[in-house]
Amino acid sequence: MDGQHYRAKAPLRIGLVGGGTDVNPYASLKGGMVFNTTINKYAYCTITPTGDSSMSIHSTDYGKYEAALDGGPLPLDGNMDIIKAVTNHFNITDGFKMFLQSEAPPGSGLGGSSAVIVSVIAAVCEWKGIGMTGSEMAQLAYYLEREKIGLKGGKQDQYASVFGGFNVMKFDANGVDVNRVRIRPNTIDELQYRSILCYTGQSRESATIIDSQVKKFNSGQNEDALDAAKALVLEMSNAMERGNIRRAGEILDESWRIKKQFSDKITNPRIDEMYNTAKANGAIGGKVSGAGGGGFMYFICDYDTKYKVAKELQKLGARVTDFAYEPNGVTSWSYSNE
Repeated sequence: MDGQHYRAKAPLRIGLVGGGTDVNPYASLKGGMVFNTTINKYAYCTITPTGDSSMSIHSTDYGKYEAALDGGPLPLDGNMDIIKAVTNHFNITDGFKMFLQSEAPPGSGLGGSSAVIVSVIAAVCEWKGIGMTGSEMAQLAYYLEREKIGLKGGKQDQYASVFGGFNVMKFDANGVDVNRVRIRPNTIDELQYRSILCYTGQSRESATIIDSQVKKFNSGQNEDALDAAKALVLEMSNAMERGNIRRAGEILDESWRIKKQFSDKITNPRIDEMYNTAKANGAIGGKVSGAGGGGFMYFICDYDTKYKVAKELQKLGARVTDFAYEPNGVTSWSYSNE
């Protein structure tokens, strides 16, 4: 034991426009593009070396798990696979305890599972003194989560959590290009003042929604909608660079109408009721964050209607959540074991 805790925190994200175009096969065949931002909700990982040859995991969402580290690669069997995949990748045989905590529930639509794996990779790198660039860390997180473990989803979540801030991300068969969008501080303050993030009270299984979207794309049913969503990305980032919050809200509304064509599982009567209520009370536009079907909803409002929109959403059972935009990506540090 070295008397240290090794910690990392990785921010969650809101996908504003273009989400879904980062999912293969569309992203590889036609090129995807998204505009997203990170928020001050995080996945945390703490690693404490133990000096033996076993690992002990405690997750506030998924419970506890223990395993020996001297018997070769750990099986990926659906139980704590995120931690096991990282442990296998780095060939870790030194014993450790790990504590995992996320500030959003599973199925939230805020990129939670990707933030978890990013935080685990970053904490391991802090512990072992491994240097990785942002691109290398995000690429590894994507590979382990989507390809090694097989969790369904796109490519934006891992890159958002690693890089942080407002970004336009482009995806194609050759890789991912992350472009920071330069937004004036007063515009971000204004957007903050006029934004609502609320939990619908329903988690959702994103894999089934993504499967449905992919099937529709493969049968030629939603390609035009995906193209239209992608076309709004630069419009949205330009509106934000110009400080035009109203136009950003209008684009968000247009994007939501398009996104519902990706799959018939994107929305449901409860989400429609919440969206229509928000619009009727002064929201300019909004969306369900992530794949859809539940989790968190995000709205841009007029400054003097935000309170009314929030009140009416709460009447429907939504939980309005305080948040701020987070300009930084994953961070890691060590701390003495008190």
